[in-house]
Amino acid sequence: MMLRKGSELLRGDREVLLDLDTRTETQTTDSYGSLQNGGFIPPRYFFAANADEGTGGNTHCYTKSNQPVAQLGNYFRDGRTKIDFVLVWEVRSRRKRRGKGKNEVTTEEGETVPTEENSRSERKKAQLAQWREKFVQNLESVGLLMEKEETANEKKTIHFLKISAPWDVLVCYAEELCLRAPLQAQPHLDLNTSSRVLSRLCIPNAMMESVPNRPLDYYTCAFRKSKMNRFLGCGDQGTYFTNTQRHRVVYEILARTVYGKRKRAEVGVDRLVNEGAYTAAFPLHEGPFQLPKYGIHPDELNQRQVLYHYWARWCKWYKYQPLDHIREYFGEKVALYFAWLGFYTAWLLPAAVVGTLIFVSGVMSMGNNTPAKEICSSGVSYRMCPLCKTCQAWNMSEICTMAKLGYLFDHPGTVFFSVFMSFWAVTFLEYWKRKMATLAHHWDCMDFHEEEERPRPEFAAMAPTMEQNPVTGVKEPYFPEKTRLSRMFTGSMVIIMMLCVVMIFLVTVVMCRGIISVMMFHTGSPVLRTEAGTIANISSSIVNLGLILLMGRVYTALAEQLTKWEMHRTQTQYDNAFIFKVFIFQFVNFYSSPFYVAFFKGRFVGYPSNYGTLFGMRNEDCGPGGCLIELAEQLFIIMVGKQLINNIQEFIIPKVKAWRQKRTLAKVIGSKVSHEPRRWEEDYQLVECEGLFEEYLEMVLQFGFITIFVAAFPLAPLFALLNNWVEIRLDAHKFVCEYRRPVAERAQNIGVWFNILEALSHLSVIANAFLIAFTSDFLPRLLYQYKFDNDLNGYVNFTLAYAPLNYTEYPMCRYKAFRDNNGSYTLFYWELLAVRLGFIIAFEHVVFFVLRAIDWIVPDVPESLELKIKRERFLAKQALAENQEALLVSRGRGANPETPGTSSPASDTSFGNMS
Repeated sequence: MMLRKGSELLRGDREVLLDLDTRTETQTTDSYGSLQNGGFIPPRYFFAANADEGTGGNTHCYTKSNQPVAQLGNYFRDGRTKIDFVLVWEVRSRRKRRGKGKNEVTTEEGETVPTEENSRSERKKAQLAQWREKFVQNLESVGLLMEKEETANEKKTIHFLKISAPWDVLVCYAEELCLRAPLQAQPHLDLNTSSRVLSRLCIPNAMMESVPNRPLDYYTCAFRKSKMNRFLGCGDQGTYFTNTQRHRVVYEILARTVYGKRKRAEVGVDRLVNEGAYTAAFPLHEGPFQLPKYGIHPDELNQRQVLYHYWARWCKWYKYQPLDHIREYFGEKVALYFAWLGFYTAWLLPAAVVGTLIFVSGVMSMGNNTPAKEICSSGVSYRMCPLCKTCQAWNMSEICTMAKLGYLFDHPGTVFFSVFMSFWAVTFLEYWKRKMATLAHHWDCMDFHEEEERPRPEFAAMAPTMEQNPVTGVKEPYFPEKTRLSRMFTGSMVIIMMLCVVMIFLVTVVMCRGIISVMMFHTGSPVLRTEAGTIANISSSIVNLGLILLMGRVYTALAEQLTKWEMHRTQTQYDNAFIFKVFIFQFVNFYSSPFYVAFFKGRFVGYPSNYGTLFGMRNEDCGPGGCLIELAEQLFIIMVGKQLINNIQEFIIPKVKAWRQKRTLAKVIGSKVSHEPRRWEEDYQLVECEGLFEEYLEMVLQFGFITIFVAAFPLAPLFALLNNWVEIRLDAHKFVCEYRRPVAERAQNIGVWFNILEALSHLSVIANAFLIAFTSDFLPRLLYQYKFDNDLNGYVNFTLAYAPLNYTEYPMCRYKAFRDNNGSYTLFYWELLAVRLGFIIAFEHVVFFVLRAIDWIVPDVPESLELKIKRERFLAKQALAENQEALLVSRGRGANPETPGTSSPASDTSFGNMS
């Protein structure tokens, strides 16, 4: 059978996609609407869909290496036509109504719709049925193949519409979507740096594992139908386009197809799902993920089984991720997330080792800490002023244990570690740029840029007017820019109000901490009095964590509504605005309490007879062990507690959702037993994939914890490393086993998240400089050693001031400050302030200078990759050359014919050689 020419098909597609509401051609629906459990394939595509040979223009195609054949169950009833997409909708059976059954008409889908006195819900159902009917007609006009299945009981009918794209539709849209086509195969590239290093050192690599059916790597170029015979594998129409490419093409058609009036922007399957016309739209998994009970060769496993067996299982926690397999199955966007997560986790290993060594060194040197020895041996020498109005004076020797523990988080090693982590953060990002560029080229996304994006379904539904797009020339929904800016300004006011709410909660937590401390003092127990500050800090941190998680949920929902209200035209604009809102809020939400402890607590206490107050309560002072140990406690509870709660949620919530969905479908299926697996029913039971936003947000917040406050918590990278090992397998299991298969999306980087990571890395330098200068005792000890005693003898007494003479409650009690007997700052305080400011300036300038040097020294694109890019462009230019004779001449002059991979594309045998 002769296929339609590409120009005719493209013209017909545009008529359907752009001006379908004005067409006068009558669409027949008998063949579709009368189907129950059968299929409809337009006659003009029947033979083309089942053809085993290419068209006349493909007689000289080259054969690509064999790929695994899709599993049974992902085909139409003919056993040959691939299922590329599935649309699902549910129809509830209407019960007989007494006295209200006249003038009712039963639709072709089994719905009973009254023609008079329609209720709002009944009119809505009729509208949805009409939209579905027209949508399917338009898909048929484009040339998609369809087959319908039903699963029903007496209460509900679930309809499954299986969709497949024939060869000529795939070819037409492959060129329009600029899909990449293979020109020449090349050996598998070893992109794993650690693997290469271990192999050179002749060290056995336990992380390496051979994964079957690894996708071949090709030199590629943009697909062109007119140059079909230059591409590898075009003779095999069944396997030339990968399943993810087929899904992408079909989704593109579904997203463009009109189902109502274009003036109302009633376009696309996404809006149909939002309106409730369809309950789900998804591509199918390649088969079950469970391994068969009988023995099977690894090469015979389907793609999903390979990912489960070699990646998603917990026993593979120490193995490298099969990124090529992930990309082939889920697309570049998901693969880049797992590549980034694995790269980040690998880089956490040296940070965790150094941080643990710093902590261990603090433990080992804790007994040699002279100030702690003086405190423990002071007895009643240092009578300290009360910590609250109703508290009593206390002896400094009572905090001997806290003084020793405080040294673990405040010793010279922590200063070195903060400098190390500043360099680590920026170096990590620089090398991720190189890794990202390598993967983008390896996965054919180096030159990928978003096309002129179509309007979002919600935007199209709510836009008040239609305006002509200056790029495409097509009328599209339009929203006035001034109105959008005013809404964004209003939304920013809402954000500021929510941030004020966070500050109110912070003040509440501070007051709660003070009240708990007073209660501990009033118990009369020596132990509780000694540990009152620690108990209050821990309990208030737990309360703070609960408030943080609660406010995070509330604000995420609010930010989503605000972003929708702002009417952003494209999905990219919407995602960036939403990410910015949520991150700003979560940044303040998670980091406000640690910032308060690190930089504000204990700074506005005052002194006896002149204490500062807030709402009648004395301002908080740092605990006996100093503010750094309190900061470490807060970071441990907030960071580790958040990670534990998130991991539990990620483990339980998808299983609960899947159980509910499976239970609903089981009620419809009942006791029916199918002789062969019905993949569409099994996938419908799975949870809808909600994207990568939550995954990225969790990791970015973690990155902030381990870089901004690392001076106070050297063990933060270790806890992050342990969490990420669990996170990788949790996410892998979700995507492979519990989520419906997402539509493969192309991407060349991780988007706006990289900009956020860069901002956090620069903020960490400034934060650590201030943390060391003003919160740590490192500089006061250093200045005391320089001016008075190198062994810090007498340092504790030097840091304690006497209460002013007019303080009569406890005369001559001591408090920690560099003040004289009148409460004025001493000369040492001003000297120390100058040293602190000088340290901040020197620290920032040195670190930022080294970081800029690293940025300059480490190129974003490796030199070897630049050579590969030039090689690929050379091959693409030859393959797409119009003059074949000139091509052969130029190759004969400029290339060595015996060099592998450089022979003429006119030769069947040489063009497919491995380079």
